[in-house]
Amino acid sequence: MSCFLGPLDISGRVPPKQQTRVGAFLISAHGALMRQLTLALAMPSERSWLAELNAQLFRETEIVSLMLQATRWVPDLELLALCPSWEAAWLITPVPNIPDQTQGWIIDLAALGHAIHGAIRPAAVLPDGTPRDDAFAEALRRTEFESGRLIQAQILFLKSPEFVSMRDAVGAAVDRRHAQVRRLWREVLASIGVASEASA
Repeated sequence: MSCFLGPLDISGRVPPKQQTRVGAFLISAHGALMRQLTLALAMPSERSWLAELNAQLFRETEIVSLMLQATRWVPDLELLALCPSWEAAWLITPVPNIPDQTQGWIIDLAALGHAIHGAIRPAAVLPDGTPRDDAFAEALRRTEFESGRLIQAQILFLKSPEFVSMRDAVGAAVDRRHAQVRRLWREVLASIGVASEASA
């Protein structure tokens, strides 16, 4: 089992089946964040975070749109079983041991975003020799680049002074989400013959 997507076709492109599986997973994950951010913007919240939430929403929308257009889609019947399990994994639940349920919901959303942006490194599975002008490869690189920018806001939020008294609960939520997202990403890669960094 290789650590990279491929083998590349004669044009240096990632096989369509691998594109379809990875594209569907990334759209599911970032689409879930997009939907949850839309809900968060509709909630009464700290005005200072509204601009950042709005910026994150549009970046997530850009990632989803880019992956939809850049992926070479082929029929994949396994997605009928995989997609519902992914969507269930992204559901937000208030973090335990936090009295304010809305606050607990927002913390879990930030923890999920932190995990999706930090635990999934799509460009790392591109092999050497992937053309720079390939739409799918560029979409993976762009997604990873944007994730690096987005995770900074989640770090600032999760480490904000208002959560000092509940640091253990926040840390546990982040750890749980990272473990969940890493597991799902490893499973997706393994299903298309790619070993993740952790299992390589």
